[in-house]
Amino acid sequence: MANFHPTFCTIIPPHVLDKVATSGDPDLAPVARHTLETDAKQRTRRQLNIALGVPDEVSVIKGSGPTDHPTRSIHDCHSTTALPGVKVRGEGEDPGRDATVNRVYSGLGATFELLLASYGRSSLDGEGLPLVASVHYGRNYSNAFWNGQQMVFGDGDGEVFVDFSNSVDVIAHELAHGLTQYTANLTYYGQPGALNESVSDVIGSLVKQYVLGQSADQADWLLGAEILGPRVNGVALRSLKAPGTAYDDEILGKDPQPATMDKYVRTGRDNGGVHINSGIPNHAFYLAATELGGKSWERAGQIWFDTLTGGELPDYADFGEFAQLTLKAARERYGDGEELQAVQKAWQTVKVPTG
Repeated sequence: MANFHPTFCTIIPPHVLDKVATSGDPDLAPVARHTLETDAKQRTRRQLNIALGVPDEVSVIKGSGPTDHPTRSIHDCHSTTALPGVKVRGEGEDPGRDATVNRVYSGLGATFELLLASYGRSSLDGEGLPLVASVHYGRNYSNAFWNGQQMVFGDGDGEVFVDFSNSVDVIAHELAHGLTQYTANLTYYGQPGALNESVSDVIGSLVKQYVLGQSADQADWLLGAEILGPRVNGVALRSLKAPGTAYDDEILGKDPQPATMDKYVRTGRDNGGVHINSGIPNHAFYLAATELGGKSWERAGQIWFDTLTGGELPDYADFGEFAQLTLKAARERYGDGEELQAVQKAWQTVKVPTG
């Protein structure tokens, strides 16, 4: 893997927090501004290390070898921003009284299990990488992130966003940024950045369906449905089935995700719209998975996984390059049958050219 640059990735995009921060609400705006400031500090630290060529401890973290069981450790920040915090649960230890800790522990395990059972991959790096997470980060911190080394979860403000461990797909989404980091390492800007986000949304959705034992037609295809607070008019943070419909709210605004290239958003915000335009490849995956039916993590998920980990996906890949490689992956694994046709039809529907 070339150009290894661990990336700071959050589940709530800056443009959403910007909307809350400028809402004028005396209770919610200060909390959103604090979350934005906290995220900016983390993001700046990562960018400076890369720009200055400072050796980053993240880049040398790896597993000791493939294993068939996860190595999890959950830490409690006790409302501070000091990472990783105090270790409160290790691998194999019994559940405690903190439901957040227990949910994160289970979510890490479910993601590890899906990767191993379905795709034969031992953890994020294929070498049994330990899975580290911190909970109760900051005070009223309204986000969750992957910082290149571990996962971090805030408790939310209780009004717009609640405990970010509530949604297993959010846990899996952030962990999947690590999977991308250790494989294609997609550049976190523009279309490759949107693909980076989309892969995490797809893996998050697959883990949720895997945990619930759902088939493609039974799934709701919503991401983060359980983290929206009581003040929000919406069903989730994002929808793979119908991008642009997840929320329409006075505080958050309207879900800006497009479903096809006709509505592609050109912007310099949010790293070139990585959380916005990810709706297009998200919808392509939904279309392919529902066309094939059955368990989404099997055929459709296998094709996406093969594309991400096959070694041919450049870190600067655009939608068209990714789409072409999904067709190649489908053909190599399944031949010229319905799998290939479903993937091709999906990309045609979202109007991504496949060459």
